[in-house]
Amino acid sequence: MSRPCLYTVLTTIVAFMSLVVSNIRPVIDFGWMMTMGISLALVVAFVVIPAGMMLFGKGKADTANDNSAAITSMFARFTERHGSFVLFMATAMTALSIYGISRLEVENRFIDYFRSDTEIYQGMEIIDTALGGTTPMDIILQAPTYAALEVGSSETPEEVYGEDEYAEDGYSEDEYGEDEYGEASLTDEPPEPALTDTYWFSSAGLEDLSKLHTFLEAQPEVGKVSSLVQIYDVASDLSGHKLNDFEIAFMRQSLSPDIYKQMVAPFLIEGRDEARIQLRAMETAGLRRADLLAKINDYAVNDVGIAQEDIRFTGLLVLYNNMLQSLYRSQVLTLGAVFVGIMAMFLILFRSLKIAMIAIVPNFLAAGIVMGGMGIFGIPLDMMTITIAAITVGIGVDHAIHYITRFTTEFKVDTDYIASMHRAHASIGQALFFTAMTIIIGFSILALSNFIPSIYFGLLTGLAMTAALLGSMTLLPKLILMTKPFGPGK
Repeated sequence: MSRPCLYTVLTTIVAFMSLVVSNIRPVIDFGWMMTMGISLALVVAFVVIPAGMMLFGKGKADTANDNSAAITSMFARFTERHGSFVLFMATAMTALSIYGISRLEVENRFIDYFRSDTEIYQGMEIIDTALGGTTPMDIILQAPTYAALEVGSSETPEEVYGEDEYAEDGYSEDEYGEDEYGEASLTDEPPEPALTDTYWFSSAGLEDLSKLHTFLEAQPEVGKVSSLVQIYDVASDLSGHKLNDFEIAFMRQSLSPDIYKQMVAPFLIEGRDEARIQLRAMETAGLRRADLLAKINDYAVNDVGIAQEDIRFTGLLVLYNNMLQSLYRSQVLTLGAVFVGIMAMFLILFRSLKIAMIAIVPNFLAAGIVMGGMGIFGIPLDMMTITIAAITVGIGVDHAIHYITRFTTEFKVDTDYIASMHRAHASIGQALFFTAMTIIIGFSILALSNFIPSIYFGLLTGLAMTAALLGSMTLLPKLILMTKPFGPGK
């Protein structure tokens, strides 16, 4: 058993190591942790367990009421009598899996990770409904005049915004007076900011900001929105009319340092003439991050008239959306790495391309069934479900290695494919059955979690292991009977 067990461990390690090519740190760490655990399991299986047998004996098996042999023998008889149906079902499941995979999504809401009766869910719901949203995002807008400065132009920002008023950090060079030691006194009050000409503190700039601000407030997924428009609206309400450029400039000059710090500084970077709109998205309002970002960008460019290069998004919402969108690429990379690595291992083990293809087909079909099921039932990819395909293939190929190794041994006895299949099912088939049942029950315990991704992870992995077991007990032997990879036989 040492040779097949060694290769089952190596192929499983290859499957989990494929997660390392992902760009997501928790997925990478999961791959390394599982690799170390599987390596330790090999040592335990061939050192600790034999040592225990030497000390305490291995006991006697009670085969009088062995129902597992009857179950695996039933699979052998079904494959022999209904092989065409097995191939038909495999083809149908392949087509259904392709359809489901085409419907896979990555959009999910963090609040949906928890049951509705948990404190986390209820707390996030209150923050959404009463406090203006949970997920922050900033929209940074650059003034057209600043963006229009061409590379290599002799015109400098100082010439555009004023030679004496321009300051990179928003303050003049000698804002802080020096004491006798040449250092600023710690007791001095912060100086008033040096005001420079800025597009966003003009009627045209505030009009653009107002359009975008109003649009954002009208979106059901957006809660609290903050920008320069707020102080502009307050001043307009107090004066009873829309302020003109002179009044805006006078208002800006009249602001105290405290008011400027609270209502202007967070939303205006004077040195770069950039305006910032801050908002918080509401998870409970059917948030779809990619759609929201696309909708905001489309309105800003096409309706407000802001150039595409003058707008950018940042914040936790954008970072989380980028991570979700990278899941597709990570899934393709991990599955590709699994396929290449395991095919190489199979070619070394079996020294036959035909046998290697036969061994890998049922396991990739099991992974496809799970991924397709996720797409059909609307379960999105996330950092946990992305690992299921690699786990399915990594553990499922163990069945194929053990079964083919045993089938090879049985075939050498009488070169009879049918008889070899029945003997393989009756012997190694029992071990595969118990192994699969143990894995399925172990992962199903995760269904008791309050963390929804853990529930999906447990149930979907259990489903994948069930599909892998059925594939090893039916589709794999049928492919062997069809292709006769060990020779013509009787």
